[in-house]
Amino acid sequence: MQEFTYQNGMLHCEDVSLAAIAEKVGTPFFAYSHSALTDRIRAYKTAFAEVPHLIAFAVKANANIAVLKTFANEGGGADIVSGGELHRALAAGIDPKKLVFAGVGKTKQEMSAALHADILMFNIESSQELTALDEVAKTQGVKAPVALRVNPDVNPNTHPYISTGLKNSKFGIEISKAVSEYQLAARLSNIEVVGIHSHIGSQLTEVKPFVDALALILELIEALRAQNMDIRHWDIGGGLGITYEAENPPLVKDMADAILPLLKKSACHIILEPGRSLSGNAGVLVTRVIYTKEGEAKNFVVVDAGMNDLVRPSFYQAYHAIRPVSENHRVQQVVDVVGPICESGDFLAQERSLPQMASGELLAVMSAGAYAFTMSSNYNARPRPAEVLVHGDAFDIIRKRETMDDLLRGEEIPDILRKFEKV
Repeated sequence: MQEFTYQNGMLHCEDVSLAAIAEKVGTPFFAYSHSALTDRIRAYKTAFAEVPHLIAFAVKANANIAVLKTFANEGGGADIVSGGELHRALAAGIDPKKLVFAGVGKTKQEMSAALHADILMFNIESSQELTALDEVAKTQGVKAPVALRVNPDVNPNTHPYISTGLKNSKFGIEISKAVSEYQLAARLSNIEVVGIHSHIGSQLTEVKPFVDALALILELIEALRAQNMDIRHWDIGGGLGITYEAENPPLVKDMADAILPLLKKSACHIILEPGRSLSGNAGVLVTRVIYTKEGEAKNFVVVDAGMNDLVRPSFYQAYHAIRPVSENHRVQQVVDVVGPICESGDFLAQERSLPQMASGELLAVMSAGAYAFTMSSNYNARPRPAEVLVHGDAFDIIRKRETMDDLLRGEEIPDILRKFEKV
């Protein structure tokens, strides 16, 4: 995470002190490095330069429109999974012909909006979804471009919650049923088969599962082409991991070197859907210490960010490094870093060795550029944090902190309840 370094004893994002941002926007807040985002997508573009390709950023990882615009400026597209993500991608200026719509539960309204936008293709995950899309396309008088998401049943060796390509997954179609599903697609009058899709999981730290899965899909592509299916786009998914603690995921170049022979043989236009590997280590969550507590069994550092802001530690037992914003060499203390949420599971770190902290000091929770703000909530009626984008020695607020009035927006007390007011 070369974009986050100590300069003159203070942790910086690029050339801006995180403490200076905290003075301007308050805490907690998310800070993203523009150079980190651009460097990551350029690494993908370079690694896959030998094949025609599209880098379609997984919007679920980080949906801020400024982040999406950063990737759009580099020629990137987007992997979307909802009508809301479609709306965000278009608002960010992403070319609709660089949008791929995935997800198991697309509604007819979402399908209609995507068809109207004229996206590149839909990744279809069931036969009922396929027939529903055919019906929607018929009402618009168009043909819907589709790829079928096929599960190769390859174990990605990652967390069970983010393993998505096994035969017991809710995602996709079993590889044994793929040919018959493609035959169904070919018979539907308002469906145009244009590609194939697979995605085996997230936070992958080995190349071999990628290779094994793609080898199976390549065999399927050849079988489908033998039946005159026009498979011209191959969406190979994403999932490449990042270093949170001691993981040693392959470099993008290493992954590309391992799979390029398969991709070249396919003669397809290749679509990649990286999310975490583009934005994960490009962001941090900055939080302020409210109190410290020392007990017989545990010591606690209570901060103003909680599981509503960053749920990964509570949800996945995920590790995020935590660094003092003001570098210090105080005595180390084993603590739980916990938030203000009224849940025992509200923690950012457990049994973590940190230098002793004092009320008012700042901590940076690292690797918070993916699956952080996008998974945040207003639990305990807490406004969500601000987001900022740092570029060189300056920064912009790219999402204002929510206000108390924002928490009430859209709600109202009906007249029937007013009748019971005391006079």
